[in-house]
Amino acid sequence: MTMEFKMPQYGMGMTEGTIVEWLKGEGDRIEAGEVIGSVEAAKATSDLLAPVSGTLQKIVVPLDETVPINTIIALIDPD
Repeated sequence: MTMEFKMPQYGMGMTEGTIVEWLKGEGDRIEAGEVIGSVEAAKATSDLLAPVSGTLQKIVVPLDETVPINTIIALIDPD
């Protein structure tokens, strides 16, 4: 079953984040805890960590797009 990977909240004041890098592409294998991209929020950049192992099915939010926390940013097909 496809898992919705949502924009995480890295701090209490964070309300949105900008995708500044995707290290993996659609169809790539990912491992739980692996860095798959980067998010910028309030001038700080944080790693996006894969929540589960599986296949990155679809990138929903492209580079340089800013979205609110809990917005679906990617779809993952878990093992």
